[in-house]
Parts: sequence; structure tokens; C-alpha cells
Amino acid sequence: MIFTNYTHNTPNTSTSVVIRILLWVVMLMGGAVVAINADKNSPLFQSYLFHIISAILGIIIITLAFRAAANGGRELAKGRVGDIPRLETNQLVTSGIYSCMRHPMLFGLTLLPLGWALLLGSPTFITIIAPLEMLFIIFMVLVFEEMEVKRKFVDAYEAYKKEVPLVSFKRSCLRELFQAKKILKK
Repeated sequence: MIFTNYTHNTPNTSTSVVIRILLWVVMLMGGAVVAINADKNSPLFQSYLFHIISAILGIIIITLAFRAAANGGRELAKGRVGDIPRLETNQLVTSGIYSCMRHPMLFGLTLLPLGWALLLGSPTFITIIAPLEMLFIIFMVLVFEEMEVKRKFVDAYEAYKKEVPLVSFKRSCLRELFQAKKILKK
């Protein structure tokens, strides 16, 4: 396990994390409202068979998204030393799933708009809004997450970035990202 301490003086990023989460929730809910209103007269939206198949696929994708977030979050929690806010780290985590990809939690959560769209059974959400929301999430990661991590961990992150891709589609990495893990209570 490789950890690099964060010793630079930077403002607390908890506010930016909360803003991103709220923005993400607003996008999901707003996208649903817009899409359902656009689809209410669509024959596909009226189809029970489409809704059953779509809902099953949606549940599968949402489950994978939350597994990825949980697995990434569990590993990321190892980078929390001392009294710091819950969604923050002060050590660069490069072990576990973070040895395969730099942003596993966000990779998994990028799937959530598609899962939500499939669960709702909205053709407009599935084909237009969810892909746009997924691209926006990727943009947020590339701009804000990368910027914050570079600012926190400077040279250590630059070295890590050269070795580990943003995301990875290697079978072993995806297996580790999406596997169900038992949580042991202490």
C-alpha cells in the first residue's frame, strides 16, 4: 500500500463535494421530469414489456453503480487519517482498486443516470438525457476532481497519474470494482 501524506494548505473541499452531489441529484431528478414529460405519449413508454425489461436492466446497472461506489469508498477511506470530513482524504490511496484506475467510484456512479433512466423506462432519458448526464459527470471528474487531487498531492499524484489510467476496462479491474463484498462489522 502506498500512501502520500497531504501537507499543503488548501481550503476544505467539503463544500465542493456537497455542491457536486447536489448538482448530480438535481440532474437525475430534473432529467427524469423532462424525459417523462417528453415520453408520456410515446408508444414505447406505454409498453409494459419495455418497462419490465428496462426496469430489470436498470436495477442491474444501479446495483453495479452502487457496488463500485461502495468498493471504491471502502478503499478510499484508508486515505483518511485524523479528524477530517467524511468525504475527504489526506493521503493519496493507490492500493486495491486504485491501483487499476484513479477514479473507480466516479466510474461506477457515471452509470447511475443510465440505470435510473432504464428503471424509469423513459426512451428520451435512456437515449438522450442519460448520455448527456454521463458526459457531464466525466467532465466534472476531469476538471474538478483531477484539479483538487493534483493540488492536494502535487508530485505524488503526477507520478501516480503516469502509472494508472483514469479508468480501466481490464477484466480484473472491473471484477474488483463491481464485485459484491461482505462488510465485516467490528
